[in-house]
Amino acid sequence: MVGNESSDAGTSIQRSEMSSSSVRVVDDRSGDLLDNTRKAALRRLEEVRIGEEEAQLSEEQISSNDQRQEDEIQIHYDFSDDYTVSTKLCSSNITFKGNSQADTDSAHPDDFLYSFKVQHLPPVVLICLLPESYPSNHAPYFTVYTPWLDALKISIISHMLNDIWLAQAGQEVIYKWVEWLKNSSLAHLGLDNGLMLSAYDMSDNKDMSMLSGNFSLEHVIPWIISYNDEKCTKTFLNSLQLCIICFNEFAGHNFVRLPCKHFFCFKCMETYLNMHVREGNVTKLMCPDTKCGCLVPPTVLQRLLGRETFERWESLLLQKTLASMSDVVYCPRCETGCLEAEENHAQCSKCFFSFCSICRERRHVGLQCMTPELKLKILQERQNLSNIKDTQRKKEQEMVNEILSIREALRDSKQCPSCKIAISRIEGCNKMTCGNCGNFFCYNCGKMIDGYEHFSTGCELFQSDQIMAWEERMNPRQMRDQIRANLFREAAHMCPNCRQKNIKVLCLLSN
Repeated sequence: MVGNESSDAGTSIQRSEMSSSSVRVVDDRSGDLLDNTRKAALRRLEEVRIGEEEAQLSEEQISSNDQRQEDEIQIHYDFSDDYTVSTKLCSSNITFKGNSQADTDSAHPDDFLYSFKVQHLPPVVLICLLPESYPSNHAPYFTVYTPWLDALKISIISHMLNDIWLAQAGQEVIYKWVEWLKNSSLAHLGLDNGLMLSAYDMSDNKDMSMLSGNFSLEHVIPWIISYNDEKCTKTFLNSLQLCIICFNEFAGHNFVRLPCKHFFCFKCMETYLNMHVREGNVTKLMCPDTKCGCLVPPTVLQRLLGRETFERWESLLLQKTLASMSDVVYCPRCETGCLEAEENHAQCSKCFFSFCSICRERRHVGLQCMTPELKLKILQERQNLSNIKDTQRKKEQEMVNEILSIREALRDSKQCPSCKIAISRIEGCNKMTCGNCGNFFCYNCGKMIDGYEHFSTGCELFQSDQIMAWEERMNPRQMRDQIRANLFREAAHMCPNCRQKNIKVLCLLSN
């Protein structure tokens, strides 16, 4: 392919001058990993050019060759989409993160098969020196290299390029080389269904079309993944995408891409995140996709939420985290978070008040905590005293109300086995989800569970009293719905055109 660089191109070929105006270079610059190799290729090709004698040409032939050389300057490579790259790694030495599949049934017990999917492969780089006698008498001096092909495969490619030149000597060949590399090289190498990577060393290689050096898998695999991610991101940003929340299409740069690969438009994500922070559901800031449980990264939250909303999210998250920690209690005087010491004692770091972490009263060494009933009785008796100050009476009345509320809540609630938060069930089954830590537990026995399998071994999912209460609420609704349905059948009239049944509704408007 000859032309300007496009978004799906895998290789760009450019022209630069060497030691004389009659020698031109076609090269590709595809990243830091290949820079040193590219320079080595140029040095090797220059050595080859100097070491060989070229045929003596007339000025007319040289001018014709220059014109024909100018016809192929920029060339681009495309590679297969949804391509599988695999390699055998030693688990004791190398660890990679990503969407991979491991096969432990390998020959060596420490080896495993690591594979990942890519949509774009890094380019195979073709570097050429075009002599004055090209294309009439001499083939281009060339070298082929890429870190994801081993020495044997590169040698096969080099021999194939030589065969293409011999089949049409005297004609421009670089374009045909690139077309073959682009469309037929993977199939020719038997790699059209996948690529098996292997580390290789070509330090002792004598083939001048192959570069010396070695490439380790620790560098090649991250490089391939990084290249693929960069190309996918570029393609995503330059194309229209559909938001599955609002079902509108926008350009890719108007979307937020989460680590789970799901994406949503900025407006929908901003509304979604602000709603949860406003309602205090900071532990539910997950990917909006119903089948995904990936958390939204803080960097995305900071970018989409305003400064005040983001600070509220940080504050709520800190409160939720401290509330879920079993050794963190709050000072009853200034509400400062404190770490619980031995024997249920804690001391506030702000006001230095030493208190019992169970009853939240002054520290009482060697004495049992006062029960809520006894504390309630004492406070109610103090309310009847006439010499108590109004401010103290009001404060103690608030304590009485708080104790009554706690006692009522404990009567109709169960504690989450993970974070110990009291949870009341209004209706529904015995599979409960803690709103604080998000864990599942059985409301009947109070044990942590993973799913509904727990209810097949003893505990009932729906208790009979809950079912009866639900039927008592639903039966009147069903009766009202049945009456309305009967009235609709009796009073409905068919449309003379489409035969749709309709009922006349009388609306009363009051001034």
